[in-house]
Amino acid sequence: MAEGRVLLVEDEPGLQLTLSDRLAAEGYEVETAGDGELGLARALTGAFDLVVLDVMLPKRDGFDVCRTLRQRGISTPILMLTARGQVVDRVVGLKLGADDYLVKPFEAMELLARIEALLRRAGHGVAPPAGTPGATRFEFDDVTVDTRKAEVVKGGVPVELSAKEFHLLRYFLEHRGATLSRDELLQEVWGYEHTPSTRTVDVHVAWLRQKLEASPKTPQLILTVHGLGYKFVG
Repeated sequence: MAEGRVLLVEDEPGLQLTLSDRLAAEGYEVETAGDGELGLARALTGAFDLVVLDVMLPKRDGFDVCRTLRQRGISTPILMLTARGQVVDRVVGLKLGADDYLVKPFEAMELLARIEALLRRAGHGVAPPAGTPGATRFEFDDVTVDTRKAEVVKGGVPVELSAKEFHLLRYFLEHRGATLSRDELLQEVWGYEHTPSTRTVDVHVAWLRQKLEASPKTPQLILTVHGLGYKFVG
């Protein structure tokens, strides 16, 4: 049985009941909220291992809830649910700090797989897994990364990264100079055992470049290896 405390923020009663029952059957401890205000208040307690957050909510939409949680320093993994299929909506959610997204309608098995992957990768916050070899402090250009403290500083100024952005950056740093395929990154950073068709990696790389590169449009740290994946050369 899986374990973990999940906050489900979903305003559709039927879907809320169906999902909460399914999650409980899988061994999760589930709390629910039917609007953005209540969901935000509960998520701010930091008492959950993962938040499943619908985008279209009364009182506060999911984007606003996600943004506020990250601004308040809550790093709990967030899986956003959206009925919209447009790329722009998915990008907005990821930009605001969400770790993954799922477009409605979806199969329960896919939701469970995404949740398991996020929880598996999250571990205890964003600290490196037990037994991870190598250094915990990295420096490149004017950036310093401390993986033990989960801190990134650029030019003396702290850089705010989502939990998933930090995991991705750490994986790049631990594999400097290696060409990493999207499939490998999805498996090792997101925990997907069966690689889905998604642009999640590309979106997260784009946001890392925005936050770390001197010129994101002409990256010098995270390079695209056309037809293969990405390479960190910082």
